Amino acid sequence: MEEKSYKEYLEHITTFIFDVDGVLTNSMVLVTDDGELLRSMNAKDGYAIKTAIKNEFNFCIITGGTNQGVKKRLEGLGVEDIYLNAHEKINQLNDYLVKKNIKPENVLYMGDDMPDIPVMEVVGLPCCPQDAVPEVKNVAKYISHKKGGKGAARDVIEQVLKVQGKWAGNFSAKND
Repeated sequence: MEEKSYKEYLEHITTFIFDVDGVLTNSMVLVTDDGELLRSMNAKDGYAIKTAIKNEFNFCIITGGTNQGVKKRLEGLGVEDIYLNAHEKINQLNDYLVKKNIKPENVLYMGDDMPDIPVMEVVGLPCCPQDAVPEVKNVAKYISHKKGGKGAARDVIEQVLKVQGKWAGNFSAKND
């Protein structure tokens, strides 16, 4: 049986779920003298996140990280469902799906490393950045041409919204 093209899944996506480090960031962590961990996030990803939320897509973050600055940034973009310190991500996925009454086949998940694989194995459209680890690339139905923190999230969000006729490019997105 021939494998479906990832493009056949785009029209059925109602929900975006993303990891943070290596997906919304480039995996690099700057460590300050007092031990604070600083990350860099892409403004174009931010615009796409805000656009998806304005178009009433479900949006969730599931990350092993605990950085409050990252949480504050995502909340500023309109993300309400943020799971921090998630090391068995399948548990948070199941909680979120039940809470929002979402079917796994309507979920696009983007991850980049080993803890993402159990979630990727159950969602409709598992995706990863171009620089994900090989094991994740083997599970992904779509591998972005963009690296983590360099527009990979924007890539997949924009594709879904364009296929569904919801990417107008005319939104005002202050503070992305």
